[in-house]
Amino acid sequence: MKIIFMGTPDFSVAPLNALVEAGHDVIRVYSQPPRKAGRGQKLRPSPVHARALELGLDVAHPVNFKDPADIEAFQNLNADIAVVVAYGLILPQQILDAPNHGCLNIHASLLPRWRGAAPIHRAIMAGDTETGVGIMQMEAGLDTGPVLRELRTPIGATETTGDLHDRLSHLGAQAIVDTLAQFDPSSATLQAAQGITYAHKIDKSEAHIKWDQPATTVDAQIRGLSPFPGAWFEHDGQRIKALRSSVSGESGPAGQVISGTTIACQTGAVDLLELQPAGKKPMDAATFLNGRTFTGTLS
Repeated sequence: MKIIFMGTPDFSVAPLNALVEAGHDVIRVYSQPPRKAGRGQKLRPSPVHARALELGLDVAHPVNFKDPADIEAFQNLNADIAVVVAYGLILPQQILDAPNHGCLNIHASLLPRWRGAAPIHRAIMAGDTETGVGIMQMEAGLDTGPVLRELRTPIGATETTGDLHDRLSHLGAQAIVDTLAQFDPSSATLQAAQGITYAHKIDKSEAHIKWDQPATTVDAQIRGLSPFPGAWFEHDGQRIKALRSSVSGESGPAGQVISGTTIACQTGAVDLLELQPAGKKPMDAATFLNGRTFTGTLS
């Protein structure tokens, strides 16, 4: 197939690689424009942009699709289909309609659960035990289109958003290749009218750990916000991020350090397995405790 690929972050790289390896003709890659990054604030291409250049693919990065010239250029590609993976722009109807078979989206949830911007974070933070990826025919609504294929996977008890992100990226790559190999638009299934939830963008204000909650809730917050933005607490006036955790059977007053890096919650406790003090790299619990007095009640 003649494919337009549209994606920006790391999550989108595995699907791009898979389409090329499957022998599809990726006629152009669209990605967000390069952003300033690093100490020198030099323009840096997105992960998808960088990978596309390595593969020798044509890349375009319009700021948006409000310029008629950008829309016309897209239409003139006469693509069979467009594959959209975390592109980062809302596509106007003219773009959705331009490829012969429209636009397919790889979405990292089991639709209609967790439509929207942060489905991986929200699934873990909500305590979901299962998630997956869906290949959706795009339409004007937010993640409302019919689903052509769905692959499911359990969420591990200690899995973080970072861990699950990488697994779902590769699962999405498998799903899109399988979908295009047996492409049949008539097989798409309308999303259920029940069970709709929205994965709103993560706000940094959600990252402060409140220990007066059940241990399962605190554990889900820690894992769901790892590695970014990172759930945090304060100890002796220093902000510390908790990046990995598990639920413990111990108990005590909420926020109290019971022993080691086990912290009491409203009910139960959590074992902090990986932490990151301000200005330092992430470290496991044993390294964190080395030469450090870690006692008292956390805030």
